[in-house]
Amino acid sequence: MDENIPLGRDFFSGLGEVITKSGRTLCAADVADADVLLVRSVTQVNETLLANSRVRFVGTCTIGTDHLDKAYLDQQGIRWSSAPGCNADSVTEYVLSCLACLQPQWLNASVGIVGCGNVGGRLYQRLKEQGVACKVYDPFLTPAKRADLTSLEDVLSCNVVCVHAPLTTDTSHPSFHLLGASELQQLKTGAVLISAGRGAVVDNQALSQLLDERSDLKVALDVWEPEPLLDLDLLKKVKLATPHIAGYSYDGKALGTAMVYQALCAHLQRPETVKLSELLEEPLMVLQLSDAEFQVQINKLIVQVYDVREDDKRLREALLPLAGDELSRARRFDELRKFYPERRGYHRYRVVGHGSNPSDKMNTEKKPRSKQLAALGFCH
Repeated sequence: MDENIPLGRDFFSGLGEVITKSGRTLCAADVADADVLLVRSVTQVNETLLANSRVRFVGTCTIGTDHLDKAYLDQQGIRWSSAPGCNADSVTEYVLSCLACLQPQWLNASVGIVGCGNVGGRLYQRLKEQGVACKVYDPFLTPAKRADLTSLEDVLSCNVVCVHAPLTTDTSHPSFHLLGASELQQLKTGAVLISAGRGAVVDNQALSQLLDERSDLKVALDVWEPEPLLDLDLLKKVKLATPHIAGYSYDGKALGTAMVYQALCAHLQRPETVKLSELLEEPLMVLQLSDAEFQVQINKLIVQVYDVREDDKRLREALLPLAGDELSRARRFDELRKFYPERRGYHRYRVVGHGSNPSDKMNTEKKPRSKQLAALGFCH
């Protein structure tokens, strides 16, 4: 089991012996005698790793599965499971923090979403409930399933473009370098680009070249091409840079563990004896709503809960001094993720106060503040 799986021993020790390893360096010898393999996103699970093992179940406590060779696993009759949607709230809250920092008037902006599955769909829902104008590109959806569906070109014309597509190469609509040089050139003047899905969906080299030409663009990157050896020149050019932690709220990671535990119990035909609600502390922290304009209030609440600029600072301080040492840079990138500070979701925070500023023009629909804040995910 990857040593970075939260609550791993709590969930899985009742099902057998748990041995933890570094997910990045996991090798065939480590899994040779294992019956079950539990990973996160940094382990490549394929024939090279599993050919001489006893593994009959693979669980990844993440929403993404591009690190699993699913065709090989299916061919070998190895059951596999993931945790779709477990960190959707966490990534959405990461995006909102980016918006509060890079596009403070985001309630009045147009937002384009590339990939509208579990994560993109959650972001879409929260933004629409705030009255934000959204456009969606997802070739696997139909207008009946998702309103505001349109072309990629139309999405790229928005004030903000958020990329949440999974990384695919073997589908009818491959996403590898979906945003290449020609697509990135279509970003409007002053646009914000936020990529928090998979690094290679955006051509990082083309993006770096574009940022040499266009200082008007504001880019936030949480995922990189490649990882962990991201391009330091690109890091210097983007406004916000983070080490693949958008989905790293403690609540989201713990939910991913719980979902894989449930799948493994079903595979083993064993009863579920551990519940997430019994393991997870339930702190309820209080935030005070001010009397400022509602947009200002929301931004203040967002950065109080999670300020993405702190992660940006940590990444730059960790990697930039190591420009000539690739081994140390890769290790530091992984350490930033392994020792990531505990971050809780909006639902752990209760907002109090009325925010009764009579000059507030943002609440155009006169919705009660509590309902708008609840729609963002805050407890009320």
